[in-house]
Amino acid sequence: MSAVARLLFGRRARLRWIHLILGGALAMPYVLVGSVVIGPVTGSDDVFGSFPLQLASFGLGLPLAAVTSLFPLTRPLESGAVRWLCGVDAERLASGPARTRGEKGRTAAWFTLHLGFGGIIAGMSLALPPFAVTLIVLPLLVGVRGDRLGLPEVFDHAWVLALAPVVGALSLVALAGCAAGCGALLARWAPLLLGPTPRERLAAAEARAADLAVRNRLARELHDSVGHALSAVTLQASAARRVLDSDPEFVREALAAIEETTRRTVGELDAVLFVLREGDAPGTAPGPTLAADLDGLLRRTRAGGQRVSATVDADPEALPLLLSREAYRIVQEGLSNALKHAGERAAVEVRIAVAGGELEITVENPVTGPAPSRTGGGHGLRGIADRARLLGGTATAGATAAHTWRLHARLPLRGPA
Repeated sequence: MSAVARLLFGRRARLRWIHLILGGALAMPYVLVGSVVIGPVTGSDDVFGSFPLQLASFGLGLPLAAVTSLFPLTRPLESGAVRWLCGVDAERLASGPARTRGEKGRTAAWFTLHLGFGGIIAGMSLALPPFAVTLIVLPLLVGVRGDRLGLPEVFDHAWVLALAPVVGALSLVALAGCAAGCGALLARWAPLLLGPTPRERLAAAEARAADLAVRNRLARELHDSVGHALSAVTLQASAARRVLDSDPEFVREALAAIEETTRRTVGELDAVLFVLREGDAPGTAPGPTLAADLDGLLRRTRAGGQRVSATVDADPEALPLLLSREAYRIVQEGLSNALKHAGERAAVEVRIAVAGGELEITVENPVTGPAPSRTGGGHGLRGIADRARLLGGTATAGATAAHTWRLHARLPLRGPA
């Protein structure tokens, strides 16, 4: 019983009832226009005094409503009303105006159904409650006055008078049932008539993919720039603390490297935010590159006590700007991993060369502790793989048989096909 009551009078049913009454209110101007036509045609001076003429005016107004539904804002407004009042998920409804002929036709069909059902339920909501209340209180009024109040002869029977409150209550239940049924039908038909087309679903999927790509890029850039800086500063500060009394010269160099690292990282962070805020075209975005910044990266890494050897068999100045920028990030992440996992003063070897139309980057360091359990498990390694894949290349990382961790990336000089 409670389930039936909730179905007829619950919050969702009430909101859908409001949605139908709004449809009836929207239908009124069209009914008035229809009455202007029906009156002269039928020769009636009081169209609203006749129920059949009211129905005729209502029927004539619905095609007019279908025509005016071609207004661009109709579908967004109707979708918003359905979402909030009918309980339909936003993902199942279109948010933009109808553009194609099919979309406009479905919008017109929906608008006509909304106004049609809404006009019927709104009319019932105006007429039935007073009638039902009158029937419910009728026996009491008759008992108080002691006469039949000029009622029809059928009420001369006592049993008819006794059943009047039951009929009145059933009328209210019937009204709620009609409203709930019409609301449920509209909620079921809304995704079919107001839902996105395959073209709109594809556009939404592309928008979500673009947003996800921006978020992934932000995470990748911040991880590589800020993450490397924090690792380097931590190592430099730790090394300086251990030799604070015995090697003041090294401490001064480490503090200078920390200052340079932090200052440069702030600049890189500004560049990253600029790229993500403005949207860069490939090859024109600011950021560190192999040609301009590799030497500084190696110098700052060595300032923390790490022994880094670098072999560059390529001309960084001749590399495309986008390739040079991504290659710098790959080398930076490789050195960050070495700082974290190779141990103090471990030898790190960096090799950069051009071979077979590809830029090859290799970073190797000894594994002094337990090797990572999976080659792609870290965020940095995933970022390297993403960078290589976006450029049309490949990247692998893992421990070799000689207890050496090896990062190897191959990036085509011409970019992805």
